[in-house]
Amino acid sequence: MNHSRDTTFATDEERWNAVIRRDRQADGKFIYAVRTTGVYCRPPCASRRPNRGNVVYFETYEEAEQAGYRACRKCRPTGASGPSQPPSAIIRACRLIEEAEEPPTLEELAGAVGLSSYYFHRLFKKVLGVTPKGFAAAQRVRRLQEGLLQGRAVTEAIYDAGFASSSRCYEGVGEMLGMTPSKYKKGAAGLKIRCAVAKSYLGWVLVAATERGICVIEFGDTPEKLRERLFARFPKAILLDDDRDFAAWVAQVVTFIEAPSRGLDLPLDIHGTAFQQRVWRALQAIPSGSTATYAEVARRIGSPTAVRAVAGACASNPIAVAIPCHRVVRGDGKLGGYRWGAERKRALTAREAAGADKG
Repeated sequence: MNHSRDTTFATDEERWNAVIRRDRQADGKFIYAVRTTGVYCRPPCASRRPNRGNVVYFETYEEAEQAGYRACRKCRPTGASGPSQPPSAIIRACRLIEEAEEPPTLEELAGAVGLSSYYFHRLFKKVLGVTPKGFAAAQRVRRLQEGLLQGRAVTEAIYDAGFASSSRCYEGVGEMLGMTPSKYKKGAAGLKIRCAVAKSYLGWVLVAATERGICVIEFGDTPEKLRERLFARFPKAILLDDDRDFAAWVAQVVTFIEAPSRGLDLPLDIHGTAFQQRVWRALQAIPSGSTATYAEVARRIGSPTAVRAVAGACASNPIAVAIPCHRVVRGDGKLGGYRWGAERKRALTAREAAGADKG
């Protein structure tokens, strides 16, 4: 997360001039509210210009609402194109969590940023898409990963990451790591992964699966590069690339890529943070032939301001098409980025929109 502050429109004079000009470049930089009406707006709002003496400024619409103002019905300042920078209180709380040896309590965090526990918890989840507890859990897992990859003993890495005990760690991190900490430290040593590369209309596709289900569907330019990426991810796993029984699974995946509306009747072995999994489930609910914006997905998972985090979860998706991140587009209707290339995203959405995968 980038914590540097944008100094544009930082003074009241600059902000007032932006309100007078209805400057669109100021949209997302701040919110202004009018004391006499009790309403807050975006800088470019077309409403009647207020008296300067009645105007007060806020960094975000959440801060305006906390102060008792309500959203303008004309400019809809709580929409996706409103302020995109996290409130300073949330930035400070994230830093406290990241720097703490043990996860701070909700009361400690709220007190440190000067908010009530109830409002802080609600604001944190609204902005980041996860609770403070969920964010702290993800930070512990990240520290655990770093410690294990640096060669520390498993027990040492567990305690250094902030877990109170080994049992607590093993209870909670399996879904995020995809394996036990000891197996992760060993580069997934002993983990059996069936894999194969096949040709699709989008180029080469690699399919990999653990005993629990498909864990990777990935596009690439050559079979060699695809296998190299899989090996880098699971350096000490046992890769079974001559499994004849697995060929039927690969054929189903290739058929599914050709015709996504038919569905994929195979188990998936999905690992990610709680927030990523919420996003990925929401993506799976988008029908073939349809699209949704990042902002719409954020609203569907109950975190309307977590648009950037939704985009990040899409970019981290390891299972192409089955978790259809290609169906998520920008708010202006443009396709936006795609982990496996814009051309593949364009081809997928065009085929689905044209109904070429029917019948």
